[in-house]
Amino acid sequence: MSLYRVHFKWKEKEIELTARSLDLTHPYFVSIKNLVFPTEEKLVINPSEEETRRVFGASDHLMIPFQTVSLIEELPDDQDRKVMTFPGRE
Repeated sequence: MSLYRVHFKWKEKEIELTARSLDLTHPYFVSIKNLVFPTEEKLVINPSEEETRRVFGASDHLMIPFQTVSLIEELPDDQDRKVMTFPGRE
């Protein structure tokens, strides 16, 4: 299953959200469901990441206007990620 990272502008700030479900069939909005936030503890706290979690963390479903979206990335699920070397490079 893929993850989707959506970059958009909200209240004059650049926001980046990761979700398991993304629907682009609505004519004016990007539908985002099943938000994913990092769960590992960090030594350094990122204030913007904490604000994003506080603002959007309780949301079940977000409808983001297309005009505010700058980039949508499709990523492999965290469980499938592995560090790999390029062939021929040692």
